[in-house]
Amino acid sequence: MRIGVPKEIKTHESRVGLTPTAVRELVSHGHQVMVQKDAGVRIDLGDDKYVTAGATIAATAQEIYAEADLIVKVKEPQPSEIPWLREGQVLFTYLHLAPDPVQTQGLLDSGCIAIAYETVTDSYGGLPLLAPMSEVAGRMAIQAGARALELDQGGRGMLLGGVSGVPAARVVVLGGGVVGTNAARIAMGVEAHVTVLDKSIHRLQQLDAQYGSRINTVFSTVDAVEEYVSTADLVIGAVLVPGGAAPKLVSRELVGRMNRGAVLVDVAIDQGGCFATSKPTTLAHPIYSVDGVVHYCVSNMPGAVARTSTFALNNATLPFVLALANKGYRQALSDDVHLRNGLNIFKGRLTYAAVAHALGLAYVPAMDVLSKGQ
Repeated sequence: MRIGVPKEIKTHESRVGLTPTAVRELVSHGHQVMVQKDAGVRIDLGDDKYVTAGATIAATAQEIYAEADLIVKVKEPQPSEIPWLREGQVLFTYLHLAPDPVQTQGLLDSGCIAIAYETVTDSYGGLPLLAPMSEVAGRMAIQAGARALELDQGGRGMLLGGVSGVPAARVVVLGGGVVGTNAARIAMGVEAHVTVLDKSIHRLQQLDAQYGSRINTVFSTVDAVEEYVSTADLVIGAVLVPGGAAPKLVSRELVGRMNRGAVLVDVAIDQGGCFATSKPTTLAHPIYSVDGVVHYCVSNMPGAVARTSTFALNNATLPFVLALANKGYRQALSDDVHLRNGLNIFKGRLTYAAVAHALGLAYVPAMDVLSKGQ
């Protein structure tokens, strides 16, 4: 199979779809890999390393889209890239379609087969291709929040861990999944006062058993969210509805009741955000304030540590890329229910229920389109 890796063009995005190690693995299975010139240069993955691994270097993204059967990316295709997609071409990347009707329609019109990293599942009930970036984003959320709490950023001028005689900052994490757990872990590491809210008693029990008295676990209700968010110094939004839009847990009115200089970090911004006052920002301009509350809503947080993120992502995606390349998309999707759960768009049909519901579009089950040989 001909596999193409274009350079990411989203603002401040330096991750790359395949590492030289992954390329070598694919080449050893008899596949051809094309990588766009300088795709990984900013994270010290120069073209020479890709050539050594067996890839060919393409001068432009257009060449890759024109020739490759499978496109492997990191971020969703940008508006300038969507017209290059063609019918029957497989796109494997993060998509986050639920809050993005324009991208969704563009992919539907292209006739491509779009498989989203974020909705691929595993036998443990997890999201294995989202988990590595969730780890990164959760850990980064505390770094970003700590910086935003500094006075020159508009924050309260607080040190997360406090010092002798001065209380630590109150960190509230909404959601106890991969993002929330990693955020809480780093916050505990700097000796902040950490509270995690979640609707799963089982998850709260796991966190309590793992961290004991270092963490405060609270069952999430409207009352609990209001009580803890209103007095927090730093709030991490770490909720997830797989493939769907994030719920708005913090209202505009509640933001107005928070302490002046408090910080909201919305890790769920890729899915529309879980704060009513959230709007996507970039690494170039990451923060803004509403009613004196600092908001950090960067939609590609892991892009700030692109080298770590690229290797972590490739460790998770490579088995699926190999399956698609070795078997072809139809057989690979038919054989593996977990990969099939990643299928969002198939030749003009929307095949992921949560996205269809969020956008008010017609839904067709993935097996229906695959079994009909369309």
